[in-house]
Amino acid sequence: MAKPMVSRKRLSKRFMRWLLEENRRQKPGPYRKEEPHHQHPWWQVMCLTGVDYFSTLGYQPGIAALAAGALSPIATLILVLLTLFGALPIYRRIAGKSPHGEGSIAMLEHLLSWWQGKILVLCLLGFVATDFIITITLSAADATAHIIENPLTPDFFHSQEIGITLLLITLLGVVFLRGFKEAIGIAVFLVGAYLLLNLVVIGVGGYQILINPSAIANWQTALFAQNANPLSMLGAAMLLFPRLALGLSGFETGVTVMPLVQGSSSDSPDYPRGRIRNTRKLLTSAALIMSFFLLTSSLITTLLIPAAEFAAGGKANGRALAYLAHQYLGNTFGTIYDLSTISILWFAGASAMAGLLNIVPRYLPRYGMAPDWARVARPLVLVYTAIAFIVTIIFRANVEAQGGAYATGVLVLITSAAFAVTLSLHHQRLHRGTFISAIITLVFIYTTVVNIIERPEGIRIAAFFISSIIITSLISRVWRSTELRVERIEIDDRAREFIAEESQGAIRIIANRLNAGDVAEYTAKETEVREDNHIPAHDPVLFLEIMVSDASEFADVIKVKGIQVGDYRILRAESAAVPNAIAALLLHIRDQTGKIPHAYFGWAEGNPIQYLLRFILFGEGDIAVVTREVLRRAEKNPQRRPGVHVGG
Repeated sequence: MAKPMVSRKRLSKRFMRWLLEENRRQKPGPYRKEEPHHQHPWWQVMCLTGVDYFSTLGYQPGIAALAAGALSPIATLILVLLTLFGALPIYRRIAGKSPHGEGSIAMLEHLLSWWQGKILVLCLLGFVATDFIITITLSAADATAHIIENPLTPDFFHSQEIGITLLLITLLGVVFLRGFKEAIGIAVFLVGAYLLLNLVVIGVGGYQILINPSAIANWQTALFAQNANPLSMLGAAMLLFPRLALGLSGFETGVTVMPLVQGSSSDSPDYPRGRIRNTRKLLTSAALIMSFFLLTSSLITTLLIPAAEFAAGGKANGRALAYLAHQYLGNTFGTIYDLSTISILWFAGASAMAGLLNIVPRYLPRYGMAPDWARVARPLVLVYTAIAFIVTIIFRANVEAQGGAYATGVLVLITSAAFAVTLSLHHQRLHRGTFISAIITLVFIYTTVVNIIERPEGIRIAAFFISSIIITSLISRVWRSTELRVERIEIDDRAREFIAEESQGAIRIIANRLNAGDVAEYTAKETEVREDNHIPAHDPVLFLEIMVSDASEFADVIKVKGIQVGDYRILRAESAAVPNAIAALLLHIRDQTGKIPHAYFGWAEGNPIQYLLRFILFGEGDIAVVTREVLRRAEKNPQRRPGVHVGG
């Protein structure tokens, strides 16, 4: 009976090793040096972003017609104008500010320091999760709609929407568990074939309108039945166009993939002008292509498809262009179109999953707000797949029902991008640009608010993700607070000389909070420490002063400077957390000199809970106690652990 138990334990260990295997393809965070990527011409990378952006044609015309009715083409025109004169200029500027793929979130992180910047990023990550998770579930649901509505599909599958959608999501998860690689070649083929097929369908639809003028007459009748004059039509369309905001997706992805864009041979690593120029070509071309398809698809679907077919249970629900492909080009072409749509929608889910796997390692571990396994892809794939399952079941794999949540995520990200650009222009004192950007921001705020009011399920899902991220992040930050939290230590020549002199005997370091910084301060501190700890008068001492830089940061590089005030030698540095920096420096001195250093502190008097909060929020607190705990966790052998002495 023992052998099966051993076998099960071995299998369990193997599974955990496989599950927690380090993902070597992880991208670095915004502050780290960019990893080398195999780069491609901008038009090929546009296809990689296009599997998300262009695939919305699979469901956008149907959702637009259902939301705006006969006003759909006019509302779509307003959306296109907002795309070309609002979102596009904003993201062209973001491309210049984040050439290494940081995106608008990192811009806000730079512009807003300390904890307010971190909390804002956590909230935006909640909307990112909403955007990407709903991209996975909505795309899979729309792919399912194309499967079950195909005339060649057996009737048995017509009532299996949820099951088929869950199967597609499962296949997506399996692909990422096995190890997904950026497949730009596949993206180019899928996007090229999909756009070509859509062009054929739109061309045939346009021809049908030309030979059937009654379609235009019927549309005009429906328009004036709802609105008395063109001004009222325009006003109604402006109120309705926020429901069409799905057509704005893709811009954030466009700047995220910038490291893949081929620049010029003269590009500098810090500011690659060629890459920025080519990324702007990518964004502009994608926006123009999508604008053309949005306008034309909205027009032909509104004029040629009966309104009843867009509703739930209708043959055009979630698949308006596919409906026209089957009706006017036959089931053979329609099936080819369905297969192309299913493929690009499924690949859009892959693009969203890749974005999720990139966004968590980029931010949360750097904040100390994610457990260690969050750096590894496979556990995250399981988590995201499970969440996608829950969302699919809640929305019953309904495309239109998920549109509001998707639009909320997209609109909040674009609004935050516009706000980031406005702040950036304001800091540069570019008043005209600031004014224009502020107007664009207000338009996106209006669009977002209207979408949230009319379709509140999106903000509910986002609120769930935001609260989950913030709660788990804060728990992780507290749990990891006693780690060393230091990337590396850099010591200047003078500080190194002080340490070398001290290592001739016992290494004694007095931790001091810098005040006046004069001889009197160090004389009083030295006298107090020597009396409290019975340090012989002939033993030399070093002073160590750590100033808090930004306590909201988790790990940083400690740069130690050697300073002399009178006869006193001081090691001075900045760090996000004083106790962690002291512990890291003591271990560094031990490793460099081969001697165990001793650090001397004064007692902290006051409420211990208050000191705990001060440590978590401000990087200080009861420094002696926390320093000892950090050392205890970092060095398990008490014989090699630097000494911590508290007097008073």
